[in-house]
Amino acid sequence: MTGRVLLRCLPLMALLLIVAGPVAQAKTFKIATVSPDGLGWMKKLREGVKEIENRTEGRVKIKLYPGGVQGDDFTVLRKMRIGQLHGGAVAASTLTRFYPDLQVYNLPLQFRTQEEVDYVRERMDQRIIDGLAEGGMVSFSLTETGFAYMLTNEPVADIEDLKKVKAWVPEGDPISARLIQSFGISPIPLGLQDVLAGLQTGLIDAVAVPPIVALALQWHNHVKYVTRLPLLYIYSMLAMDQKAFNSMSPADQQVVTEVMNRVFAEVDADNRLDNRKAYDALIAQGIQEVEPTSEQLEAWRAKATQSVDELVAAGEISSESLTILRKYLQEYRAGQGN
Repeated sequence: MTGRVLLRCLPLMALLLIVAGPVAQAKTFKIATVSPDGLGWMKKLREGVKEIENRTEGRVKIKLYPGGVQGDDFTVLRKMRIGQLHGGAVAASTLTRFYPDLQVYNLPLQFRTQEEVDYVRERMDQRIIDGLAEGGMVSFSLTETGFAYMLTNEPVADIEDLKKVKAWVPEGDPISARLIQSFGISPIPLGLQDVLAGLQTGLIDAVAVPPIVALALQWHNHVKYVTRLPLLYIYSMLAMDQKAFNSMSPADQQVVTEVMNRVFAEVDADNRLDNRKAYDALIAQGIQEVEPTSEQLEAWRAKATQSVDELVAAGEISSESLTILRKYLQEYRAGQGN
């Protein structure tokens, strides 16, 4: 009798399995970053990772590799390409192969104030996120790293002063090298892990980074001056390989997106405040400010405009994205009477 009942139930059981679909398998996603563990944003990321695991009932687990243990940003991307990693919290400029126009925010001397940044980002961030998605990379809320300032061992006020410095550029970043060369500098490419030694030995004597980066990596101990001019805007993001992201169920994707967007939006705001404090800390520790005159500033901006136009002419970034950026900047400045 029991056997007959079981036989009668088999079609119903099969139907239920078809309707319910396959049971989602737990998967661990490996994500790396060069940022040291223990930083405020890393703590928030770990909290977000724990929330994702809880809300997906263990189906989505994320293992973090901080402190550059998986290599610099370019190495992380290479490992993502071969499947050793699934994602990385990296500087946006390293993702240009997926969407070249994401460097539109990184162009020199385009932004003058944080308010300009906010106005433009509110209108252009989604364009960058969508562009990366078309290139096969899933990203979440963009995160401000901050304005990069020139830190040197000799005062730099005008463009001619640049010819005296030995400036670092990230290894494997030909676009940054091209931009620096346009200012008359011969760049010295180094991996991030080699910059401190380069400063200590005198191989390089100039870096352009946000204050929080200079402090976190102890580079500030080997420079004497900071040029009070926001050279370029740097931002970062958590990027995941699209195939890895798509291996999650739609419901789990929604959880990951919601949590990561919230975490990185919070980090975005935190970094701005931390950069202000970090800049003040640089001055408090004896680094001397160098402020260009209005005439020198105009020369800087003219040279920057020329270098950006050359980048567009070389096909490194589209004229469309640059036109949109400049349109929003003009809108904002017109509203401010500038």
